[in-house]
Amino acid sequence: MQRLAPSARLGKGVLSERGLSSAEVAERRGRYGRNQILEATPTGWLHLLMDTARDPMLWFLCGTALLFVWLGDHVEAAILLVAMAPLVGMDLYLHRRTRASTEGLASRLAAQARVRRDGNEYTIDATELVPGDLVLLTAGQHLPADGLVVGGQAIQVDESALTGEAYPVHKQVLAGIDTHLAEAPVDAGHWAYAGTRLLAGQAAVRIVFTGGETLYGEIVRSAASGSRGRTPLQGAITNLVGVLLVAATILCLVLAWVRLRQGFGMVDAVMSAVTLAVAALPEEFPVVFSFFLGVGVYRLAQQRALVRRAVVVENIGRVSCICSDKTGTITAGRLQLTHRYPMPGVDDARLLTVAALASRPETGDPMDQAILGQLQTPIPPGIPAATFPFTEDRKRETAVWRDPDGNFQVATKGAPETVFAMCVFTPEAQAQWESRVTELAATGHKVIACAGREIGASAWPGGEPDRGLDFIGLLAFEDPVRDGVREAVQACRDSGIRVVMITGDHPATARAVAAEIGLGGDSPVVVEGDRLQTVFEQDGGRLAGVDVVARAIPAQKLTLVRRLQAAGEVVAVTGDGVNDVPALQAADIGLAMGERGTRSAREAAAIVLLDDNFRTIIRAIAEGRQLFRNLKLSFAYLLMIHIPLVMTAALIPLAGYPLLYLPIHIVWLELLIHPTALLVFQELPASKRLGPLRRTARLRFFSPREWLVIAAVGVLVTGMIIAGYERSLGSGREVEHARAMTMAMLSFASAMLTVTLGGLSGRMSRIMVAVTLMLALLLIQTPMLAALLHLTPLHRDDLFLAATGAIAIAGVAMLGRFGRGG
Repeated sequence: MQRLAPSARLGKGVLSERGLSSAEVAERRGRYGRNQILEATPTGWLHLLMDTARDPMLWFLCGTALLFVWLGDHVEAAILLVAMAPLVGMDLYLHRRTRASTEGLASRLAAQARVRRDGNEYTIDATELVPGDLVLLTAGQHLPADGLVVGGQAIQVDESALTGEAYPVHKQVLAGIDTHLAEAPVDAGHWAYAGTRLLAGQAAVRIVFTGGETLYGEIVRSAASGSRGRTPLQGAITNLVGVLLVAATILCLVLAWVRLRQGFGMVDAVMSAVTLAVAALPEEFPVVFSFFLGVGVYRLAQQRALVRRAVVVENIGRVSCICSDKTGTITAGRLQLTHRYPMPGVDDARLLTVAALASRPETGDPMDQAILGQLQTPIPPGIPAATFPFTEDRKRETAVWRDPDGNFQVATKGAPETVFAMCVFTPEAQAQWESRVTELAATGHKVIACAGREIGASAWPGGEPDRGLDFIGLLAFEDPVRDGVREAVQACRDSGIRVVMITGDHPATARAVAAEIGLGGDSPVVVEGDRLQTVFEQDGGRLAGVDVVARAIPAQKLTLVRRLQAAGEVVAVTGDGVNDVPALQAADIGLAMGERGTRSAREAAAIVLLDDNFRTIIRAIAEGRQLFRNLKLSFAYLLMIHIPLVMTAALIPLAGYPLLYLPIHIVWLELLIHPTALLVFQELPASKRLGPLRRTARLRFFSPREWLVIAAVGVLVTGMIIAGYERSLGSGREVEHARAMTMAMLSFASAMLTVTLGGLSGRMSRIMVAVTLMLALLLIQTPMLAALLHLTPLHRDDLFLAATGAIAIAGVAMLGRFGRGG
């Protein structure tokens, strides 16, 4: 894998031990700015308190406490004000957790850096670094920016913050770089990235990218901004909240009027209405959704998928079709010279020498690099006299060299059919070589032919020699398939996700690669791009049974994406060039290549793959599916708890009974519901298997079965609370006993729903279940605390009934099978 290093950022003597001068530092700071991953944002306790003050629960408590002060009940007012402390603490903690992904990432960046400038070494703030600086690192230090390793020894780096890999990564000192190129490709083994840590050895790093242009900076900025954009589901939640607020307002006014007519007085009427309003306030839904989006951005980034628009956090798990480039995504994008077929009487060295004479190292062409990389003997002495470069029209490259004797050596390499036409062949020999080219192409090789000729000193007129050449032989190259791609394709097949490989290669080459990765089984179906329209017309646009589109051009790629979407597919498409931008923008999920993709492609895409690997797409889909399942679990929990809470808060007072919930009871429940919904379900890990894709899941959040179970649980809990309240109230109107029974039922139900929906595999799940049960027993069964909360301790049979009811509720909730499958 390679990343491009702009030569303008490196300065002179990039591989030397020379540092920048003060003048160079000033000029570069003016051009590139400070090394800041994020602009400074308010993060102090004052701003956290201001955020917390937006919680309507706090204003409800303050207002209610003032009401009790006005009534002369100072003890109740004091209890409510004291109850604000844990609520404020919880809000502060959750606000901190909401920022945790961004702040956690930023905390891994180095605060200071040791640099060489003006011939001396200085320790400076990491924010003062500029491209071209030479940073000196020792074991244990974090990297302050992205750069090239130009010195050091025994270098091992922890890159887990970027890749999630726990194993150390060995880095090598860069031996050379072509600074004549505007952007020189450099292998990943020579790069050191911001946010990673030097585990062993010493390293000198020449800084190339700083601030937001580092890979780490892109992740942090995406985690900070990825949840700000409004998504379709977020819009639906906002509309739902609006409807519920209107309904709650009407219900509260009705309840207040009914309580007045029942003769309970103004204070009771106001208390009933306000308590119901707070119980019915659905603020958890948008808060949970926004929090989960931020978690999704962070978790996808750890899978090397950088989210640029939050909408993909919703959609990535519902992808049903992947249109993937071949080169660089399915394959490594790195040509290797694997086979040599010299003409009889010509040895391998001669064949490779002719190919090297027709190559140019300064272009960075992968084929030229592969040829020159295998050259064992130096090129014969000579002076290049003329070069006729490769173009798409010519399909060949020719070089003319003057040897020490004054003669000219002609070397040509290019497409076999083009080179064959330039050579002297018998028909039988040409047919044999053409057959070999066909065989090689059918096995996924890229084949070129080489030819040469010696021309006397006075026999060359000066143009390109294009006839009468001697055929030298064939060279066959492979672009190896990336590790894990075959397994990823199999995972897609098992889960019902279609994979269509798109390439500009010859159909035979494309078919061979598809067969190697298991795409389409043993006989992949290949269609050339110019036949796409015909296939669409024949099968109604679904492209049924087609595994590979070969000889494809960008316009055909865009047409393919739109046709598949029209057929009901949720399409993810990969791209790396400017010509891929239309398809990336049209796709449901546009995936740009982070290593070799153009800036236009990265800006048009919704996700940037930092390692250009098809396997990363599958890991991102698995994370997206799990995030969607986790969000469903959280919302299911909220609905199952809120339905009985709101119903009983309204029905029991409307029936003329004493108030069921007092403000302190709402505080208690709030301390349980908020952290459970936010923290328990988001930590559930993604499955290693994708599981089957349920295509109907793309159309609705909950299935009819799930809605039925949610409603059944809500009604069951409501009925149990009303029955328990009536039983505990008894003929003696023991309101405190009835309220204690209600709080025990709700607490036990919350704990059992947490176990049923989220399991006990996560640390937060175990903590919240334990806290919920212990808090209920402590506050209800301790007489002094119960008295402060207007409760009385329960009897053993009461606790048994509450526990039995919670178990029954859990059994009903299990019927919903929430979060299982795709």
